[in-house]
Amino acid sequence: MNDFILLFSIFSIWVAVAEAIVIMVGAIRFLSRQNKQTIHIPENMDHYPTVTVMVPAHNEELVIVATAERILQLNYPEDKLQIIIVADNCSDSTAARLYELKEKKEYAGRDFQIIERKGSGGKSGALNEALKDTVGEWVCIFDADAAPERNSLMFLVQKALENPKEYGAVFGRNKARNRGQNFLSRCINLELITAQRVYHTGLWELFKLGTIPGTNFIVRTSLMKDIGGWDVEAITEDTAVSFEILTRGWLIALAPQAEAYQQEPEDLDIYIKQRQRWAKGNYRVIIDNIHHLFRPTSWRIKLFILYYAASYFWFMLAIIVSDIIFVINLVYLILSLFDPSVISPFQFAGDVYIYLVISWALMYYIYVLQINLALASDIGQSNTRNFVLACLSYFTYAQLFLLISVKAFYSLLVDIFTGRKTSWYKTKRFG
Repeated sequence: MNDFILLFSIFSIWVAVAEAIVIMVGAIRFLSRQNKQTIHIPENMDHYPTVTVMVPAHNEELVIVATAERILQLNYPEDKLQIIIVADNCSDSTAARLYELKEKKEYAGRDFQIIERKGSGGKSGALNEALKDTVGEWVCIFDADAAPERNSLMFLVQKALENPKEYGAVFGRNKARNRGQNFLSRCINLELITAQRVYHTGLWELFKLGTIPGTNFIVRTSLMKDIGGWDVEAITEDTAVSFEILTRGWLIALAPQAEAYQQEPEDLDIYIKQRQRWAKGNYRVIIDNIHHLFRPTSWRIKLFILYYAASYFWFMLAIIVSDIIFVINLVYLILSLFDPSVISPFQFAGDVYIYLVISWALMYYIYVLQINLALASDIGQSNTRNFVLACLSYFTYAQLFLLISVKAFYSLLVDIFTGRKTSWYKTKRFG
């Protein structure tokens, strides 16, 4: 039994390493092509489509004015831009601050709507409310803490116009605006950069496979209405919508120049609640869509499901098992120095345990390599401090995420077997 557990861990780790290498090859190819391309900012955008920017805001008085001003100042024709901000069940001065902003002379004549909403459904419910008043051909979503760069919307639409017959949605890159605050925010920054500049680019380059994030993306209005809006039962509404878009035969394209900054948790408790919600939501979406593997659906959908299922179930389990074996054997090894009669419960035939150590070392090397590849592609991020942090984060930040994922899966099982409803958790903001 012990040998089987060990072989399972070794095989799983090697499969995960192989997947990571393939995606890195795609990311390197994408980045090399991108470096040769010239960024084009058109002077005339008369042919660009109309866009409705929607922002769900629940008790966001600390950040909403700054976000709204960044959106109002986007480099996009004012007559083609509608802005709807939903003050969703607010008990603070979110709406009042928005009305004050709207009264400023420089924003007179802008199509800027404020909806004060009372209802359920969290972020999805707020977006569905705004969707009713949408007049744009495309819908753009920014979270209430977003700080989109001036050309971000223009780059999103520019990408959509490259292939209007196939692109149903386009997403950009999100960056941590508070990345230097403490150890946690710096680790989150590494995670964001790696996801955005390695995994997103690699999957798009190799398979034309993308997934919308929670903010900084556009989607066809007609497509969202055909889907029926955002699922108010989904904990991670962005992943759920991504599956809906793909099942309808559309692609979700990557626009790498479209960047926006967002706040990341600086408090451990807030971080754990946020990531547990994300992990739990992704587990739920995987379970709800696993049936596509056994139906004649698009190969991209099958690959998407396999990628998520492998990441959140198979690889996660293998890493947890191998970590437990490694730590237990290390503890017993130390104890045996003082008492030779102490024997680890995990005894393996021959030198097979050495292969686990080699696999674990390779996995760690690939983990650090991915982060540093991403850092090297982002101006100002590749430095000694981030390199050291990347080396340390595997033993701290990454292991914490494993524990959060286990807790999230347990919580999902409780929901399934007891019928308990999961309440939507909004990440707390700060000034």
